[in-house]
Amino acid sequence: MDSNFKSGFVAIVGRPNVGKSTLLNSLMGAKIAIITNKPQTTRNNIRGIITNEDCQVVFIDTPGIHKPKDKLSENMVKMADNTIKDGDIVLFVTSPAEKSDIHPADKDILEGLAKKSGKKFLVINKIDTVSKDRLLPITQAYNEACKFDETFPISALKGQNLLALKEHIFENLPQGPKYFPDDMSTDSPDEFLVAEMIREKALYLLQEEIPHGINVEVSSLKARKDKDIVDIEATIYCEKNSHKGMVIGKNGAMLKEIGTRARKDIQRLYEDKVNLQLWVKIKENWRDSDFFMRSFGFKADK
Repeated sequence: MDSNFKSGFVAIVGRPNVGKSTLLNSLMGAKIAIITNKPQTTRNNIRGIITNEDCQVVFIDTPGIHKPKDKLSENMVKMADNTIKDGDIVLFVTSPAEKSDIHPADKDILEGLAKKSGKKFLVINKIDTVSKDRLLPITQAYNEACKFDETFPISALKGQNLLALKEHIFENLPQGPKYFPDDMSTDSPDEFLVAEMIREKALYLLQEEIPHGINVEVSSLKARKDKDIVDIEATIYCEKNSHKGMVIGKNGAMLKEIGTRARKDIQRLYEDKVNLQLWVKIKENWRDSDFFMRSFGFKADK
């Protein structure tokens, strides 16, 4: 191993809807994680990998830390907590609150983060939504609650101050091995990426009460030998019969729209034509079932 080579894992953590996935995609310069305006979109740790001549950084986008309401959300919070413990650098991402310097949902997270050793960067996202005079008291309040090594006011969506953040991350990586091949940008399997693209479109299109009760599973993904076409079969699972009807829509219109939008993203992934077949099935209360959680690939940790 080159003694001058640096590598490490960078945990991106924070409450739901602060822009963690947008930040990951912006740092990567490519879409690795799905993005919607609904909280708790990210359910799994998603890794983005950047490899340079002298370093390799593995960004880990984590589920938003929140008060769990079922076994799925308990698992999501545990994933985030474990990633904080194991990260060489932690990026704590927040966005300005309307009525206080510290967002109420951040207080418990900051209390736990203060006990974490190692490098911790405060990332104040969405600075384009507040006046500059609000940033100083916010920065001071968060640094009083938890001693951060650096503070970065950014806009992940607009790319403000991301270069400085990335440079500081590279500079603070410890010496270490190359964990992944040079040309790998994520270790997520294709089936996971495709399922997430489908779920993203469903989250965007469906009504508020449905999205968190759905999951997508890719059962078949095959490239045709004689043509530049990828055949994909996937199932959207929901928890209620009434939700199944909404996912399908009148005369199948909603399901068709989800498939049409997802197909465009999947074709960009493969740079080939995609034949996408979608079905909808019911698994009642799957978010509180250890069996269904495991079958969907969630750890269902105790």
